Amino acid sequence: MLDPILPAVREFLAQKPVPHFINGRFQIANGDVRQIVINPSDGLPLAEVSFGGAAEVERAVEAAAAAFPKWAATPANERAAVLHRLADLLQKNAAALAQIESLDVGKAITASEAFDIPFGTDGLRYFADFSVHAQYSLPIAVRNIEAHIHRAPYGVCGFIFPWNFPFDLLMWGVAPALAAGNTVVVKPSEVTPLSTLYVAKLAAEAGLPAGVLNVVIGDGPGAGAALTSHPAVRRMSFTGSPEVGARIGEVCGRRIVPCKLELGGKGAAVVFRDANVPDAAKKLADALTLNTGQVCCTATRWLVEESAFDEFVDAARTALQQVKIGPALDRDTTMGPLVSEIQRKRVLGYLEKGRAGGGRVLLDAVKPPHPDGFFVTPWLIEGGAENICYREEIFGPAACVTRFQSESQAVDLVNQLDYGLANSVWTEDLVRARRIAESLISGSAWINAHNVFAYGLPYGGVNRSGLGGGVNSPATFYDYLRDQTIARPL
Repeated sequence: MLDPILPAVREFLAQKPVPHFINGRFQIANGDVRQIVINPSDGLPLAEVSFGGAAEVERAVEAAAAAFPKWAATPANERAAVLHRLADLLQKNAAALAQIESLDVGKAITASEAFDIPFGTDGLRYFADFSVHAQYSLPIAVRNIEAHIHRAPYGVCGFIFPWNFPFDLLMWGVAPALAAGNTVVVKPSEVTPLSTLYVAKLAAEAGLPAGVLNVVIGDGPGAGAALTSHPAVRRMSFTGSPEVGARIGEVCGRRIVPCKLELGGKGAAVVFRDANVPDAAKKLADALTLNTGQVCCTATRWLVEESAFDEFVDAARTALQQVKIGPALDRDTTMGPLVSEIQRKRVLGYLEKGRAGGGRVLLDAVKPPHPDGFFVTPWLIEGGAENICYREEIFGPAACVTRFQSESQAVDLVNQLDYGLANSVWTEDLVRARRIAESLISGSAWINAHNVFAYGLPYGGVNRSGLGGGVNSPATFYDYLRDQTIARPL
């Protein structure tokens, strides 16, 4: 049974269109250009949003630049108080935010309620509190010179976010930037912009000064390119595919503007014979179906020691077949649809490519129980390192399972790809677990678990998976402060 749509959500979605948020108020795009947002659970229109480009980005950056001096000069504890008021409103409106996120992305309402909204809100509080006790002046010990490093905000920071975790990625990105005294312009994905716009509404209610947070809805070639190349943007952050990240990094490089890139992954889970094999299989199956597999750090390469292979596959297959697939607002749903029909065809296309490349299908995709919407069932394929399903990011509930005979072979198999986001090691031998984890090239390596997140625990990628710092830790906060050396000869 579907949850009824809350009155506040219904009223918000009924706007024709839902506008941009620029300089503290909602504004329609020049020329009143609009775009339909689709509900992934039924393929029907969910909302109509204003659709902008360079003109709207120009207004947003101008507003952010004008608001920056006063916001930067506001004492950290006063900025933190405003951010805590916003966090209070996010918490008060958590039910509405969870519905909006689930309707927009297609994720199970129970997941939005239990993880997405509370965890993102906690991130805002974490960085607000951290900003009050952060070190903004560091003494330097140099002979015959009185010196220190002064840390100051950059100015206008631009953010471009993808569609898989709109609320959490917004909080993880803008919370440290705002807490450090910067102002921001956000371009969420045009596919899933709704929770970001609702946060902007609540930010105005919380008393965030006009121009400090701005949201422009548009596509990458239009709004995204205008934001990345704008001369008044002093720092950029992009989360998304390596291909687009490379282009954004190139533009920022020409402008000599620091750029944080949080990119894709092809995570590996290395499962040894001495692991609790059924437990590992169940936990990896749960990770694979989280957000319908649309998670960049999820393990989609399962490397299993030869002697445990059959036991692991049987347990994983059983767990995946028990997944309850359904509409986002159905409380029995544990896995909702993919975000779009394009994504559904992409995920199913990889199964056929993997099969054609010699892969052995261990769990086939079948017709989902819901005729409408962008649903898929989980699938598994056995293949070696040459198989496309082993090498490329699928971004769906699908994994390539590969056998290994030795530690060194497993490490070589993991490290031969250019991705480097997150891997995991499964074994009861903790000495070996640490040794293998440290040998895997990635920003994060987890032991007997996958997708481990906590504030204070750094998370980021290397190589093709990103550069320029990570999220969720003190280092993230300091990323949004520039260092200035102050020196006086004695």
